[in-house]
Amino acid sequence: MILLALVRDVSPEIGRCELSHLARAPIDVVHAARQHAAYLEALRAAGCAVERLPPAPELPDGVFVEDTAVVLDEIAVITRPGAPSRRAETASVAEALRRHRPIESIAAPATLDGGDVLVSGRTLFVGLTPRTSTQGAAELARITVSAGYTVRTVPVTGCLHLKSAVTEVGDRTLLINPAWVDPLLFEDYRLIPIDPLEPFGANALRIGDVVIYPAEFPRTGKRLRDEGVEVRHVEAGELAKAEGGVTCCALLVSPQSG
Repeated sequence: MILLALVRDVSPEIGRCELSHLARAPIDVVHAARQHAAYLEALRAAGCAVERLPPAPELPDGVFVEDTAVVLDEIAVITRPGAPSRRAETASVAEALRRHRPIESIAAPATLDGGDVLVSGRTLFVGLTPRTSTQGAAELARITVSAGYTVRTVPVTGCLHLKSAVTEVGDRTLLINPAWVDPLLFEDYRLIPIDPLEPFGANALRIGDVVIYPAEFPRTGKRLRDEGVEVRHVEAGELAKAEGGVTCCALLVSPQSG
């Protein structure tokens, strides 16, 4: 069965996106949409069936669907994004995921962004950031403990989300910016550090044996290839102006057995 990727088109209002660590810069909406379309082709080439969520032109950050849910094998957890302007994004995502998983939701006042959750087997690493609170991590633990998951919190500095600083690129192998998260918190893993000249280069999207990776970070891309990772480059520079990465633009839903 085929891995499903839920996506949403780029909003014409993306220039009004939320920003935390970058200065606002003009975003070429046409160019962003062109890069997003090439990203969708990369998802398909990696074996995904791409399903578009309903358009939401009024939601500037709507393309960054990862933040709205945490999808596990047994359940989908609808988040409560830390930016109030983004909470309207979750309803249509919940409706789409309900066809594939039982649904639970993070309860107020806790906040949790999906970009702050790194799933590794039965461990859920949760970044503590301005978008994700300790209560959000506790809520995720409460919801998932019966399915056998353990939540481990990770302090994050210098970037928006945990997955801006560390992502999975292979079995128990992580791509990491050690300036933004403590590598000792991942001591059981093989770590590949980003090139120091590319601080935003730790965000990579693994799909099976393939890693979709921004072409804007060639030095780190070479490090990945040198470590035996199969890299497929996409241009992602326009959405990066909105603090988006390659994990941000898809929610991956694995097929359920039985």
